[in-house]
Amino acid sequence: MLRPAYRITIGDHVVDTTAEPRASTAVELHVRLDLDTPVDSVTLVQGQVGGLRAEPGDDVAVELGYADGDAGLVRVLTGAVVAVEPGLRTERVVGHSTADALTRTSVDKTFEDGSAGDVVRALAAEAGLDVERVSDGPQLPAYVVDSRRSAARHVRELARLAGFDTYVTPDGGLVFEAPAGTRTAHVLTYGEHVLGAEQCRERPRAATVLTYGESPGASKGDESWAWLTKDFETYRGSAGSGTPVLLVEQAALRTAAAAGTAARAIADVLTASAVGVRVRLQGRPQVRLGDLVELERFPERAGVDRLDGTYQVRAVEHRLTKTDGFLTDVTARSMPAPGGVS
Repeated sequence: MLRPAYRITIGDHVVDTTAEPRASTAVELHVRLDLDTPVDSVTLVQGQVGGLRAEPGDDVAVELGYADGDAGLVRVLTGAVVAVEPGLRTERVVGHSTADALTRTSVDKTFEDGSAGDVVRALAAEAGLDVERVSDGPQLPAYVVDSRRSAARHVRELARLAGFDTYVTPDGGLVFEAPAGTRTAHVLTYGEHVLGAEQCRERPRAATVLTYGESPGASKGDESWAWLTKDFETYRGSAGSGTPVLLVEQAALRTAAAAGTAARAIADVLTASAVGVRVRLQGRPQVRLGDLVELERFPERAGVDRLDGTYQVRAVEHRLTKTDGFLTDVTARSMPAPGGVS
């Protein structure tokens, strides 16, 4: 029987239950990671006596695993404390991942003749955020960053237009890259690893995506990105077919190539998001955002599609309590078809 364990570091204080299981004063430890939210979080509810001392601004790191397992503890989040809420019997400590720095950074700057990745790297530098992996993505003749929106909003908008994922790693580094089929794949077999599973199927928000910029784009030469146009039809991007139609107007899409890339990327996400799964496992800290999960040997049910298949991890929740032990909930969606939407 594996014994759940954790190591939490807040400032200079550490609680490690691998060697001292009675050292824990935690009533509940909850870590939430999500590709579709700007910041990941950890919530620690601990007893008032013997708990970790915490103040807003303290560094925080969380490692989860098993005291008697081969893998040891695995880092799942790095960040800082943002709130401390003492009560009569317990104290609640909330921490955010390093991506919080992007939400608190505002910049006024115009970028010319660079890639989406160039903008993201510059915004990460402004926020003091380490970069783990940032791909270039589409070329942008011009992109305006204004302080009405946070750096996090700009990074996520660029990811949407490029068809990229963006998040921070457990060690706190920023990732901005296309979903990759070469990422770590976790095989989850029915009757062996899975405690519960459910499937979600919904109709896509749109069948066709149309994207527009605001200039004549490449058809008038490389220097035409600053021009305005009266007729957008020649310079729009399109993906999919049928109704309803999603119209995306974005000033950054100043070339026909950028508009086409954005249309295909948005259409791919809408299609893939129509099929999702949520799986509950015995605590598995090795599952990370962007990883793949392969569901195997799930039973067939009349009139319902089998869950078997490969999905991309979109969200992970680790919860460790004294009553239920260590559980991991994984939310994943189907993978886009090879080649994208035509």
